[in-house]
Amino acid sequence: MKIYITKNNDTFADIAQKFNIKDENYLKTFHNLSCPENDIIHGHLTTGKKICIPEDQQFLVNDKNIKSYEDKNSDTQKNNTTTHPDDNEKSNEDSSEEGLGNTSSKNQKETETKRENKNSNEHTGKYFVIQKGICQCNQGFKFPRFKVTSHQKHYWNSAEGQDDYLAVTEDDLQFDPSVQPFGQCKLKPSSGGYLPCTYAPAGKWQKTYEKVRVMGKSCLTEISELMCTTGGKITVLKHGQQNGISKTQIANADSQEQHIYNPVVNIDELKEEIDSENSYAH
Repeated sequence: MKIYITKNNDTFADIAQKFNIKDENYLKTFHNLSCPENDIIHGHLTTGKKICIPEDQQFLVNDKNIKSYEDKNSDTQKNNTTTHPDDNEKSNEDSSEEGLGNTSSKNQKETETKRENKNSNEHTGKYFVIQKGICQCNQGFKFPRFKVTSHQKHYWNSAEGQDDYLAVTEDDLQFDPSVQPFGQCKLKPSSGGYLPCTYAPAGKWQKTYEKVRVMGKSCLTEISELMCTTGGKITVLKHGQQNGISKTQIANADSQEQHIYNPVVNIDELKEEIDSENSYAH
């Protein structure tokens, strides 16, 4: 994770584009999940604000700009670092004193790093799951929606904070409908057909994305899995997200800036349409 200090007139959209992040809402959600509680941002950005920048491929379109920023930041750190003449000698003495204990600590860190990298690689290019996503059981016949009960705070790709876009976490073990969510169960055959599903989760969701957490709980992506005590394996059928631009995003968009990005679309006309709809609704 990197820290970016906002400049005058910076927006989440500008910063997301600068660092090749998939979407401004991804950036905002990541920042709000990663920053101290008093640094959470709900409205517009102000100058001099510290923004948490993700480096993981889960959030990025590609890593070219991130690498460029990383190299630049590395050079700046080198220029601002002062080394005391005795530092190297002290470092060597410390290493000598620690002996095998230092090696053990190093191996532990390497193991943890490998585990984190493996987890990240599995989720590369995968979408986070939201409440309106759909799951399936390999022993069931119906496809219920997710039901988020672990929090009511963080959303994926929704500036308006709609319930359908609540982030699904490892602790969200309920579905909609809650009773017999998967219909009948193939593991319970009878003379009259398959018996109803008696869903009972065997622990939490597995294969979750551990680097992104909501209130200490890791988030689900398309590859996450959950076992049922009856024997079925539950997986993600649809993550629930879809590309698009909301009315709020259109209303807050800079017309000149958007014309540069997409000259075919007339943002001013879209704003007028939204204003007309709102006037009619009132």
